[in-house]
Amino acid sequence: MDAKKGRGLDKEEMWAGGSGPDKTEERAVGSGPDTAEKRAGGSGPDKIQFPPGTMLNPVPAVMVSCGSLEKPNIITIAWTGTICSDPAMTYISVRPSRFSYDIIRESGEFTINLVNRDLVFAADYCGVRSGRDVDKFREQNLTAVAGRTVSCPSIAESPVNLECRVTEIIPLGSHHMFLAEITAVTADGSLMDPAGALRLDRAGLVAYNHGHYYGLQREELGRFGYSVMKPKTRRRYEAAKKASRRDAARKRSRRK
Repeated sequence: MDAKKGRGLDKEEMWAGGSGPDKTEERAVGSGPDTAEKRAGGSGPDKIQFPPGTMLNPVPAVMVSCGSLEKPNIITIAWTGTICSDPAMTYISVRPSRFSYDIIRESGEFTINLVNRDLVFAADYCGVRSGRDVDKFREQNLTAVAGRTVSCPSIAESPVNLECRVTEIIPLGSHHMFLAEITAVTADGSLMDPAGALRLDRAGLVAYNHGHYYGLQREELGRFGYSVMKPKTRRRYEAAKKASRRDAARKRSRRK
């Protein structure tokens, strides 16, 4: 779908990542489930082949702020991620037709603001309304605050903000990729535990999955390296997980 045709989310700022709730689901090869081509290569009789498409899910749904404190704007992005640890780098992919595209290209800066449950409505709005027409900060009662290392604002209501400086713009086709170095990260103090660790599991973050927003569950399934833990370490880890679940259950019971 194209902005000029005025159809679906692709008409607006969002899904700079490509697809939104109005996007028709990809059709399998063939004319229907009974004639769909089975995927070759020993992947199982129930696998159905689809045409090449952006089926990597779930993905983040983030609000990218740009512009200045005097004229701030927000574009909701799904095409984003980590590309390097040292230096810390990220990217966003944006259609050149988007209002925010020229702002980011000319300023060379943007801020990625993570989205939690409280911000889902605003994130969706910022994905289906253009900054050419509305002041998104004002319409969604969001607060623009000065960045620490960049001139564009952050969203105060976001639990975590990543300030970014563009290092390269790569034209890819429908989207141009802005490679950027992360120059500063700020997080709500409420997300820090007594040991000084950042507890993102408490942030209530959301993900975007094939046209829908979903809250991330707080139940921990594992952690980095747990598959190769020594037996004694694994027992301690499993005991800590069970204790955490009991504590969460007690808190839920008290709230009821």
